[in-house]
Amino acid sequence: MAKPKRKNLPDLGHLAQTGAEIAVRVTPKAARNAIELRDGQLRVSVTVVPENGKANGAVQGLLSTAMGVAPSQLQLKRGHSAREKLFIYSGPSRS
Repeated sequence: MAKPKRKNLPDLGHLAQTGAEIAVRVTPKAARNAIELRDGQLRVSVTVVPENGKANGAVQGLLSTAMGVAPSQLQLKRGHSAREKLFIYSGPSRS
């Protein structure tokens, strides 16, 4: 899987606070990878199919790119097989 490009992604650096819970709604098998804030909810679209955790990994990579942090600093806490997911940021807080 290729690393997501930074262009066309919103700046989510403000979410990079230690212990922050990041709720997202995921759309797998989309036409393109995208992150958007709609109706106060973070929506992530990925082109990957939702099998064997591939879509979860793609969402984690896309979120980490938009936040400007390493993917290993985001852990999926809830929603392994659901569209509604909750990620926890465990890295150092960014100012």
